Amino acid sequence: MSTEAPKRDQWQWENATAGAAAGFATVAVMHPLDVVRTRFQVNDGRVSHLPIYKNTAHAVFAIARSEGLRGLYAGFLPGVLGSTISWGLYFFFYDRAKQRYARNREEKLSPGLHLASAAEAGALVSFFTNPVWLVKTRLQLQTPLHQTRPYSGVYDAFRTIMREEGFSALYRGIVPGLFLVSHGAIQFTAYEELRKVIVDFKSKGSTVHNQNPDKLLNSVDYAVLGATSKLAAVLLTYPFQVIRARLQQRPSGDGVPRYMDTLHVVKETARFEGIRGFYKGITANLLKNAPASSITFIVYENVLKLLKPARRND
Repeated sequence: MSTEAPKRDQWQWENATAGAAAGFATVAVMHPLDVVRTRFQVNDGRVSHLPIYKNTAHAVFAIARSEGLRGLYAGFLPGVLGSTISWGLYFFFYDRAKQRYARNREEKLSPGLHLASAAEAGALVSFFTNPVWLVKTRLQLQTPLHQTRPYSGVYDAFRTIMREEGFSALYRGIVPGLFLVSHGAIQFTAYEELRKVIVDFKSKGSTVHNQNPDKLLNSVDYAVLGATSKLAAVLLTYPFQVIRARLQQRPSGDGVPRYMDTLHVVKETARFEGIRGFYKGITANLLKNAPASSITFIVYENVLKLLKPARRND
């Protein structure tokens, strides 16, 4: 009886495990910049409960001074939970899609199929994780100036949102979230294609023919690949992040959301802030995501290397 199916399933779970570990490591290191980015994104100049920050450095020091470490790590638990689940599911669904599109293990997928695999994985992950990202955003936006009773934690946030706004509120921002699937698609396509270039380049200089590509790459290569692919994705998709963050803000005391839907955000932002409004917080975002993506792929690729020998020994 063939053992192909069990091996394939195990390989997929190895990708999920490596992805989850990568997600946790990324959030743990870079979360304060995520808080800064979120506060810049939603500050349209007409929100009274948010402090005014001059730049990223000023924001970090101001939050640390007025709110302490708790302020810098506001929303950390849903951030860790969401990122760990997201990366785990993303790599899992992404690998499954690639295997389904490939005719055999030796055939290389085209850029179009890498794009389709990443988009499919991103859409599935969006539906699983949108409620977690909503809670994270709201916790990050709680400041000493906040008028409404603050959420005491993740559980209280979920319970209060369900009671005051209903289940549908957990999916506020899902539309730009689905558009953000293109972010992962662009990132993973760029990563895969750049990875091929580096592997081909190193293969030509290698004295060992038919060497395993994994042995040709090191942590520096993974860091460069992760940062470069992330930069391309951020520049192209950042406005969707701003739109989603603004939609996910907590309603004011009268229960009316600041923005009603995606189109309302686009119209209001364009009207009062212009194109710059769609890129608010991008400095903090790049400072967070370029090194964060490097960390993610370093951890992911190295965890995967550790798990592969275990699979071969089974």
